[in-house]
Amino acid sequence: MTRSTAGGATPDEIDDLARRAQLGDREALEDLLAAVRPRTLNVCRGVLPHSADAEDACQEALVNVARRIDSWSGHGRFTTWLHVVAVNAARSTYRRLKNQAVPTDVGPLERPDPRTTSVIAGTRLDLLEAMESLEQEHPQFVEPLLLRDVYGLPYDEIAGLLDAPLGTVKAQVHHGRRLVRPMLRGDA
Repeated sequence: MTRSTAGGATPDEIDDLARRAQLGDREALEDLLAAVRPRTLNVCRGVLPHSADAEDACQEALVNVARRIDSWSGHGRFTTWLHVVAVNAARSTYRRLKNQAVPTDVGPLERPDPRTTSVIAGTRLDLLEAMESLEQEHPQFVEPLLLRDVYGLPYDEIAGLLDAPLGTVKAQVHHGRRLVRPMLRGDA
């Protein structure tokens, strides 16, 4: 396999491995999982602030990739599809951990001041809570918003991935931002 300058498999090589894995090639599946693991872990780390939790989510995502490789349509890049699988695994891990959390008698925790705390440098917990709230009322906005604002995917890739018109994706991101903004400021 020819390596890209970054040391990993090129996007074309990853797509080729995914196609071969879909046809039942076990070795290709193993190579694919090894090639996408660092990217998957980075996506999970972008959602979950604790590295052990991100590792758990990454493992869940890779198991889902292996089990559901047939659901990748092959029309877009495999790595774009992988982003959605990884984001969903990270959110699933967050929900599971939140449900397992034991309340303490410490009292209310202080919310970080959004004017002085960077979401990137600080915690993603406020963002995860906002996404959980948004999903209950407006689930159609969550995935496009995460893919655009957290992972920086271009609108056209998101549209292809979600099989939705470009204008619809842009509108969903805009409305999702409008609904989440007050939650991140603490106004909600």
